[in-house]
This record gives sequence, structure tokens and C-alpha cells, in this order.
Amino acid sequence: MSDLIFSLSSWPRAIVHIDGDAFFTSCEEAIHPELKGKPLITGGERGIVACASYAAKKLGVKRGVPLHEAKRICRDLICLPSDYETYSLFSRRMFAIMRRFTPDVEEYSIDEAFADITGMRRALKGSYEDIVRKMKTDIERELGIGVSAGLATTKVLAKLASKHQKPSGLTLIPGREIARYLNDLPVEKIWGIGPATTNYLSKLGCRTALAFARLSEDTVRRRLTKPGVEIWRELRGESVYPVISEEKSSYASISKTKTFAPPTSDAGYLFAQLARNLESACIKARRYHLAPKKIVVFLKKQNFETAGSEAALSRPCACPLEISALLRGLFDAIFRAGESYRATGAILLDLVADDSVQYTLFDDPVQAEKIKEVYAVADELAQKFGKHTVHLGSSHLIETLGKGRRGAPTAREKTRLPGETARRHLGLPILHVKT
Repeated sequence: MSDLIFSLSSWPRAIVHIDGDAFFTSCEEAIHPELKGKPLITGGERGIVACASYAAKKLGVKRGVPLHEAKRICRDLICLPSDYETYSLFSRRMFAIMRRFTPDVEEYSIDEAFADITGMRRALKGSYEDIVRKMKTDIERELGIGVSAGLATTKVLAKLASKHQKPSGLTLIPGREIARYLNDLPVEKIWGIGPATTNYLSKLGCRTALAFARLSEDTVRRRLTKPGVEIWRELRGESVYPVISEEKSSYASISKTKTFAPPTSDAGYLFAQLARNLESACIKARRYHLAPKKIVVFLKKQNFETAGSEAALSRPCACPLEISALLRGLFDAIFRAGESYRATGAILLDLVADDSVQYTLFDDPVQAEKIKEVYAVADELAQKFGKHTVHLGSSHLIETLGKGRRGAPTAREKTRLPGETARRHLGLPILHVKT
């Protein structure tokens, strides 16, 4: 199969994918060295496994498993609350190290990123393999976490490469070696291929990535939609998806959810959490100068059943003060007295640029402008003193009854350095070492 050449050149483009190995638990091991190599999970505050260390995975503990089941599998399991503040600091440091090698770095998620190092061999005085190896080594040495790296001619192939030898692997897929790596790869393992497309491709006789890549262009264009065609081209070594280094500024939707424990049937507290969800989503929308045309809210029961409701706004708006009455109506429609709920969520849909909003005959543009000015001040205060410094009165029950956390606070939350407040921490993780 290796003589099947998809790309005429080994490196028409050189795309790197860096992927953190069990990232959350790896960060915990970096700041708590005594935990290294032990079965460890994060997610104690949610009651489910958010991330499992490789030692825990070897014993059968998987992500998404309820905490009680994980403890049954491993009686010595160490359960920690998720310290997202610290994880985000490690994430920013990891991306900063990658930018030493190229400015073209795309932050794909908290624990993974793409980098385009095409043409950097002369500047960095080494082969593409040398550059990726140095990038990986620097991250692991400076941060104390494990990462896997993949180098290929496209983003889809680079992501497949980084998964090939986890943990702490380094895999290169030059153009002339693509077929060898795709030969035994199930089609459902391809980045961007979901269950529906997997079933459809199996009906076309494609159960491996190589079989999919070998389909004729005419067949692919007739049978698949645009995303399917693009993935097919990327699998064959043709770079379709560029590495986008600019911060993402356009969104199809923005969602914010909150899982809390213990579950509650308190209507006031649930509405407070829902109002806070809406505020958090709107804060993000305002940051990118966006406004939704629709909102969706939902409540998740203790048995994971979800009840939701959707409503269209009279005009696009990212100021919760104007949406709060509508939010109350949506909540009343889905809340059932006596039911216990474990999560709330709000989703903003059909986002448009807020400077394109048109007022209808019944809107009061003067009032709307005043509310917009209020939120401009609220956003400025949030920058200084922390998110939700100014918040809707309906969400105030969270301040008095608590955020609904399970388990002990993280070490970072319990530690307050000079100049910090309960809402605003400096960008520093807490390192625990024996002296």
C-alpha cells in the first residue's frame, strides 16, 4: 500500500498538532509531584470523571463514568475537583511555547493546538522532525506535563498522527507515507466524521480511512456534502483547512451550562443558576460584539433527562436585563415542582453583529441605548474586579446559597495571594513541593 502516493511532495505543507495527554490530571501531577503515576481523576465536584490519568485508565476508569462506579473499579482512586483556573494557565503557557517556533498557532481547545511550520526549516536550522521534537520536548520539560505530537501535510492527518502513539508519542506522516497510516484506521476515527457519515460510508464499502481516501473524486462529490469532500481531500494530503492564528471572533452559537451538587428542586435557586448562565453567555457575546436572535434554556434532571424551551427575541440583544422577563417565562414552562435538577444551561443562537441591529416600531431605542451603556460599565468593572461583579438580582441567590460545588475547593481556590480577592486571582498556579 505504501506505493500509493496521495501527495506528490512529502511536505507541501508541514502542519503540527500538539495534544495534551490526560491534560487535567497531567496538570495536577505537575503541581502535585507526589501524585505522579497514581490512579487519579478530576471532576469530583460534578460527580463524574472529567479526566482520568493513564494509571487510572489502565485499571478501566473512563471519562464520563459516575464517581461511585469509578471508585468501585479502583478503590485507591484519588478524586480531585477540577481546577480550571490552573488548567487554563498551563494551556496558555503551552501555546506560548509553540509560538516560539512559528506565529501560526491555532488554539483548538484547552489542551490541543495546530501549528503551521511550513518554510521554517532554514530559520530554525533543522528538519521538520527536529522542530516538532524540540517543540514537544520544551513543553514537557518546562511545564512538567505529557503531550503527543503529530506532523503531517494537512490538519486532519496531523490530528490522526498525534493520536497514533499516545501517550507522549511523536508521529510523522509525510505525503508518501499517507496510505500506510490510513490502511488499518477505522473510518469513524477520522476527525470530522460522525456516526451518520460513518454509517453512510460503510454502505459505500468504506470501513477504513484508506478505502474512503481511495474513492474517486466524482463519487465523493456526488455522494457527500461539502465537509465530507474537504475531509476526503485532506486525507489525500491536500491542505484545505488553514491554520488560523487569529482569535476566534465568529460563533454560530454560544452556550453556558452549570452542573451543581447536590441536586435541588428549589425553583428560586435553579432560576438564579439559569440567570447566571444567561449572563455568562451574554458576556461572551458582547466581548465579540455579537447579539442573538434566539435563546434556548434547559434544565437537566438527576436521571439526566433534559427539559428545554426556545424563544425568538423581538430583536437581537446581548443585554440580560432586556431578556430577563422572557427568561422567566421559559423557566416557568419547563420547571416541574418536586423534581430534582442537577444542571441548568442557556444557549444563544442565530448570532449577528450587534452594530447591525435594527429597531422595530415598538422598540424604544433610547431605553435600549441606556441599557447598553449600563452593560459597557458592567463589563469594565468585570475586567477590574472579576466576572459577575455586577449581576442580575435574580441570580443573587448563588451568592448567598453557594455555587453548588461538590468536594473540597481546589488548592488554588483556597489560596489567596497578596492583592487577590475571592473573585479575582493572579495568573499563577500553586506549586506543591516537599522542601
